[in-house]
Amino acid sequence: MKHKDYYNDDYILEFSEKIRSVIPDFDEETFTRALTGQLEDKELFARLDCIVDAMERSMTDDYSKKLEAFFQILGPELTRSEGMFTFGWWLWPIGRYVERNGNKDWRLSLSFLKELTKRFTGEYAIRPLLKEHPNEVMEELISWTKDENVHVRRLASEGVRTRLPWAQKSLVALEEFDRYARLLTNLKDDPEKFVQKSVGNNLNDLYKDAPEKADFIISQWKKTGQSKAQDWIIKHGRRNQKNPLCP
Repeated sequence: MKHKDYYNDDYILEFSEKIRSVIPDFDEETFTRALTGQLEDKELFARLDCIVDAMERSMTDDYSKKLEAFFQILGPELTRSEGMFTFGWWLWPIGRYVERNGNKDWRLSLSFLKELTKRFTGEYAIRPLLKEHPNEVMEELISWTKDENVHVRRLASEGVRTRLPWAQKSLVALEEFDRYARLLTNLKDDPEKFVQKSVGNNLNDLYKDAPEKADFIISQWKKTGQSKAQDWIIKHGRRNQKNPLCP
């Protein structure tokens, strides 16, 4: 089943009921009428955007109150690193809503994404916050690298990738390089492969934009010893390099 096919007429009805359960003035009729029978010919992100458009037309314009309501329907946290699209896929339109509106209350949005990512990814929604508030958000993400939840640690890394798939290029890694290096360094020995892969992908992205900076980060790591996790991350980060030199 393709990701886009999850977001069909049955989903619209169920999602509408979930929203109505926490937002009494949500206009279910307007929401469902705008979407029922309208998504079949659209690709994934077009479907998500249609859903968010309908959400915005069906709710009053008070972003912070709506976000506080959405906290109530997130459901149980994932118990393992796997399962994001098995159990949390239905939350993507909410993440898309935050991606579009998050800077209306960026601090609340950041808190919400920390909870969202324990059920479904927030890697796209966090990027507009990073763009508008790079210093503050990067500092918060650095603190997330020490979180006990693997999904929170993974989001700290995944959200700052320069070339995240399906997302616009981000330059925060270059513009906030000291913070970016601290963030990755905090995760270089993470025991979870889910996090290791994200850190390695960060380095792989960085090699395409600023290879000298990627080499610098790795050289600093090697001054403080190595681990199996770190070795795997470096190998994964350098997987597209021809004859990579070891700093």
